Amino acid sequence: MNTIFQDLLSLIGDPERVIRDEEIEESYLSDTLGRLKGKAQALIFVLSTREVSQVMRYAWERGIAVTPRGAGTNLVGSTVPLKGGIILDFSRMNHILEIDEDTLTATVEPGVVLQDFQQHVESLGLFYPPDPGEKTATIGGNIATNAGGMRAVKYGVTRDYVRGLEVVLPDGRITTMGSKNVKDASGLQIRQLIIGSEGTLCVITKCILKLIPRPETSLSVLVPYRDLHSAIRSVHAIIRANANPTAVEFVERSVVELGESFTGLKFPCPEAKAYILLTFDGTAGQVEANAERVRQVADSTGSLDFIRLSDPAMAADIWKVRGCLVKAVEAVSEQEPVDLVVPISRSAQFVSFVHEVEAQTGMQMVAFGHAGDGNVHLCIVRGSRDDATWEKELSAVMHTLYDRAHELGGLTSGEHGIGIAKRPYFLKNTSDVNLEMMRAIKDAMDPKHILNDHISYLK
Repeated sequence: MNTIFQDLLSLIGDPERVIRDEEIEESYLSDTLGRLKGKAQALIFVLSTREVSQVMRYAWERGIAVTPRGAGTNLVGSTVPLKGGIILDFSRMNHILEIDEDTLTATVEPGVVLQDFQQHVESLGLFYPPDPGEKTATIGGNIATNAGGMRAVKYGVTRDYVRGLEVVLPDGRITTMGSKNVKDASGLQIRQLIIGSEGTLCVITKCILKLIPRPETSLSVLVPYRDLHSAIRSVHAIIRANANPTAVEFVERSVVELGESFTGLKFPCPEAKAYILLTFDGTAGQVEANAERVRQVADSTGSLDFIRLSDPAMAADIWKVRGCLVKAVEAVSEQEPVDLVVPISRSAQFVSFVHEVEAQTGMQMVAFGHAGDGNVHLCIVRGSRDDATWEKELSAVMHTLYDRAHELGGLTSGEHGIGIAKRPYFLKNTSDVNLEMMRAIKDAMDPKHILNDHISYLK
């Protein structure tokens, strides 16, 4: 008999929202890649902070593992319930509770989907800048991973837009961290620990988010180059030109071709070997002035063209190709996604190293990413390798890449988090002192280690 299921059913009182172990769909036992699988005794679709508190109190008293979950778009296994127990699904806590135009804040539940929230606030003349590639992710999930995305070069990342959080602690207590206030020097900023903690410290039940006025207009520009090195090198000149781009992306022609095949759409200037894709926003005058500055930089750095994507439909098609690249690679072969980050000045050096490793090992590596902040995305392609060969060669290549990134002053993850998949590389390249501090924080907030404890760098 599944005692946990029976207890939770009695606690919640709604058999449609409490699912027993053998009836849980496999997608809830994994992440978006679906390769790592866990198990659970119960899946609960919670509706309120009170219910979350009740479930956490129940789990705390019995030492039962709990895995919080939003849309399940995570790429590193953070939502995989390796220790069984309870999956806490927030997809039905998806209400925009308030838009406060006086304080330029929004108060939302964690299950609100990013694209729905962005569309809503923009319809009111407001703007929520964080823009990670997966628009169907939830706000709670974005906060749990400190999601970045393409607009980070101008606007920053999710952390910069979280004013306050309501959370449930592992023992079921409810508390609030932060507020609508712009300034806060009132003690330690505990909410900053929660942002990016991957559900290991507490459970988010309400989010107070900073908004800004919606930009008057925007313009995308595509700049093709003869080679990737020239394209990435141009980014430093663009940043130094004070053109204030909203997004600066790089992508190789070989990668674009995968996106073209996947979408049926086409990039202009197919003779190019690499592209820089930019967006500008602001007033019409600001956008035009900044685009002109970048045109001058493009001319001076040997670009093949400077293509203004003034037609909204064409701009949408180009960004669609850029946005689908991970899925385009996955459609061809299993691949391991990498999202490490290096200093902007070292991006070209690191990508050159990637190509050297690719040539030496024969393992295909698809490179693209956020050139404006040094966030390099790689898809390491399995191809026809059998399980044993893939596991062995992938591990060797990953260690080589992460070691080099750290030598260049980089870090293990720019926006995906650590989860299960990145654990060995994080542990190898993180100081013992930093790990000790992280573990001490975990012990203080969750001494029974019931929340997402499978993210095992915290042990």
